[in-house]
Amino acid sequence: MGVHGDDAPELLQSLSISDTSDAFPNAPILKPRSDSRSYRRIVLANGLQILLVSDPETDKAAGSMDVHVGSFSDPEELPGLAHFLEHMLFFSSEKYPEEDSFFKYLVEHGGQSNAYTAPEHTNFHFEVGADYLEEALDRFAQFFICPLFAADATSREIKAVDSENSKNLTTDVWRMNQLSRHLSSKDHPFHKFGTGNLDTLEVKPKALGIDTRAELLKFYEARYSSNLMCFAVYGRESLDVLQKLAEEKLRHVNNSMKKVERFPGQPCSAEHLQILVKAVPVKDGHSLTLMWPVSPELHNYREAPSHYIGHLIGHEADGSLFALLKQLGWANSLSAGEMESNLDSAFFSVDIELTDVGQEHMEEVVGFLFQYLSILRKEGVAKWIFEELKSVCDMKFHFQDKMAPVSYVSSLSNHMQLYPPEDWLAASMLPRSFNSGVLSEAIQQLTPERVRIFWHSKQFQDVTLDVEPWYSTRYTCKKIDEKLIKQWQCADADPRLHLPNPNPFIPKDFSLIKNDGKVSYPSVLKKSKMSRLWYKADTRFGTPKACIHMHFNCPESYYSPEASILTRIFTKLLVDYLNAYAYYAEVAGLSYKVVVTPHGFQVSVYGYNDKLIVLTKKIMEFIISFEVKEDRFRVMKEVVMKDCVNFRFQQPYQQALYNCSLLLEHKRWHVNEYIEVLPDLAAEDLRQMFPRILSRVFVECFVIGNIRSEEAELLIDHVETTLTTGPIVKSKAPFSSQLMEQRIVRLEDGVNYIYASDGLNPQDENSALQLYLQVGQEDTSMNILVELLVLTIKEGVFHQLRTVEQLGYLVFVATKNDFGVRGIQFLIQSTVKDPDALEGRVEAFLERYAETLEKMPQQDFQRHVDALIEMKLEKYKNLWEESSFFLREITDGTLKFDRPEVEVAALRKLDKDALIDFFGTYVQRNARRRRTLSLRVYGSQHSGELKALKEAIGDASTTFVGAKNYLQDNGDGMKTEAGEDSKRSQALLIHNISSFKRGQSLYSSLKGGLHPEYKES
Repeated sequence: MGVHGDDAPELLQSLSISDTSDAFPNAPILKPRSDSRSYRRIVLANGLQILLVSDPETDKAAGSMDVHVGSFSDPEELPGLAHFLEHMLFFSSEKYPEEDSFFKYLVEHGGQSNAYTAPEHTNFHFEVGADYLEEALDRFAQFFICPLFAADATSREIKAVDSENSKNLTTDVWRMNQLSRHLSSKDHPFHKFGTGNLDTLEVKPKALGIDTRAELLKFYEARYSSNLMCFAVYGRESLDVLQKLAEEKLRHVNNSMKKVERFPGQPCSAEHLQILVKAVPVKDGHSLTLMWPVSPELHNYREAPSHYIGHLIGHEADGSLFALLKQLGWANSLSAGEMESNLDSAFFSVDIELTDVGQEHMEEVVGFLFQYLSILRKEGVAKWIFEELKSVCDMKFHFQDKMAPVSYVSSLSNHMQLYPPEDWLAASMLPRSFNSGVLSEAIQQLTPERVRIFWHSKQFQDVTLDVEPWYSTRYTCKKIDEKLIKQWQCADADPRLHLPNPNPFIPKDFSLIKNDGKVSYPSVLKKSKMSRLWYKADTRFGTPKACIHMHFNCPESYYSPEASILTRIFTKLLVDYLNAYAYYAEVAGLSYKVVVTPHGFQVSVYGYNDKLIVLTKKIMEFIISFEVKEDRFRVMKEVVMKDCVNFRFQQPYQQALYNCSLLLEHKRWHVNEYIEVLPDLAAEDLRQMFPRILSRVFVECFVIGNIRSEEAELLIDHVETTLTTGPIVKSKAPFSSQLMEQRIVRLEDGVNYIYASDGLNPQDENSALQLYLQVGQEDTSMNILVELLVLTIKEGVFHQLRTVEQLGYLVFVATKNDFGVRGIQFLIQSTVKDPDALEGRVEAFLERYAETLEKMPQQDFQRHVDALIEMKLEKYKNLWEESSFFLREITDGTLKFDRPEVEVAALRKLDKDALIDFFGTYVQRNARRRRTLSLRVYGSQHSGELKALKEAIGDASTTFVGAKNYLQDNGDGMKTEAGEDSKRSQALLIHNISSFKRGQSLYSSLKGGLHPEYKES
């Protein structure tokens, strides 16, 4: 690797902006008015552009390098090479040759890293505790100065790429994206397969005599040059200190004076336009995607043509395309905007989820779209609409929430490649210049003769004869008949279609309430037999925003599968009815959710407080005056049924997680029970059910943010009055025996439970294992030991099971918290080993880790403790993040609002012996209080193993099965002698979930339990 520069590199340029007296106080970098951070741009002598971000309040530092090269640059004979390089780069460097040492350093200091490969960019990013930026940055920089690309890691990481690709093979988003690429010009790199797999990176290259690693090194040397890189760094240090760090660490990145590779021309020739593609998805459902090749908005980002057009086509209020399609019962969702945007090409896309009825009216659906486009051509370039959009975007930019530093720098480093320095922060967020010519030209590109229509439905299984080569998606493609094109071109616009009205929800009052700033935690402001109001004013962020969460505990909503699924349909209908009214609020920065819960439903409203309570009261009005409309009931029932049926197409690891919840949660209906009862449910059933849902209600309300306590009290009074005086049902408080409880199955000490099942998608070869170790219920000492152990083993699990053994792309260990019941979970998805063997590798790792823990130096132990302390003391970055923490305490019933402080105090007193004792008591094999639940999902590649197991157990609800020797030789030094079965206790194989749960004891419910706040009023 070449080295460029000397010990005192000359800076080519330095610009800064800050609220304080920086050297260049009038620098042009535009930043939000609410942003107190300082920024500076520098360019090193090697051409590397750097953006420094100083945030004295941050507890996390971060960095991101964006390299202006991606999968478009893959050699024709090595699809996926750029992605493979992304995987290999983070392994090791000449200065830090130990494999995965960067990841290890980050984990030990409260950090993380990741990367992604896009068509024209590769982005690498990390975050770490704020005190450890210097070494983290040094380690990160070495990947761009002297990476090793170790030969012995090549084959292993090709398998990781292949595993990553295999998990995407049954995901419709990936499949349809590649189909779009397949049906494009072979002369344009958009046509390429960018992920790569074993075949493209190992099998075929070997057959052609190509050395993949040698080509990787050539690709790196030819494409990775400092003048093609942009780096953003975020820390609590001053700009001057950050600048010195960046100069010192990054000055030796080699500048080979490469030019940005451009890919002129359009991805689609004439043969790829005016086409109708019918394709078969994995999931049930029907969708329609219309795409047009367009000029990238990047060239006119201040005029924002795609943003403007997407705003209008994607609008959902009265007069919109979606409102009409919904009224006809033809569509469930619609979105529009620019996609696949690169320097020289882009697509504008309209995505429509069709109903079963809409599937029969595809041509009319498309016709309505072109009618709406004709309205835009005639009257849609309206300055008032642009100015309103500009006003909303300006408000969102200047009052935007802080995000995680690692996410922020990742986006910034990408923006640096695309926009001038003054717009590195704003990018394309701010429409600024109304230009009717630019807008009209953009609309003119969206014509019937230039459209590409992708129509996805399982109804096409018998008519699709072609197969896309990378994902095996079945499809057929034909030119759209000229007669139909003319019909779409000439049709008069339906009178129900028109431009939106002015938005009444745009906030005008951004003033902040006065408070003493001393209240750190929520408190109960008011409670009655029907409600409890938790309240906390914003004392941290100083933004004109607030959150309102209301959980409606309805005892009648979950007593049977029918009741539960009808409550779900009720919530979907409620959102459906609200949409035309509330969409304006969403555009103006208010968001709301209405979701079903195991005990009723929850309404959450978040955003600018000026109109927040207005929207909340309107939602209450819709709730108490709810009526069942036959046509909309049929549509929502169809949506819910498809959601349930499509569960079988989830990833195997997601199925394992679901099975774990079914086994542990005391009251949980199975998705198959919903599928069984749904066909017989009618609108009349919901009409009869709705009064029962609201017959007895307890509202747990949490208000936080820029709202006065008096307003919060008036709101809960309004909610109660609205419920008790409703026109359809007059709600009452629940009986004490009906109040919500959340109970979790307590597994027996010393027993290893196994629940094995087939993967629900026979086309998915992946198997999955979730190994859950249950520890106990809410206790400060136990909580910190669970979290500390996970932190100490996290890097080892990743390195051993993913990097060395290559068990799969998805390999991780994490804590698990079920309503205050704590545990540890290992999760692996794999095609190379069946779940039983995967569990063996986890057990082998734990067997060896017992010795590692015993021998762990005190300074290493203390480093892990310090990292966990830093993580717990990490500041909330925005109001939503703070409210989510407090809401979890309220929802779980733990109510430990001072949890971080209490647990940090306990951590400071913790010694290594306590962790060793914890491991030996709860985690180590045959530990006296070890309780494991092994969730095994067998993919199609391992179905034989499960079949043999089922034949052995017969019809028993639970069966004891003999132990196995898990510590076989795996070629990694983790070997034991045969005959160690005695080291593993017998396992209890669960055959019937309901029977199993009926025979188990339960943990007490913290919600509604002994805490003083739960005493009856």
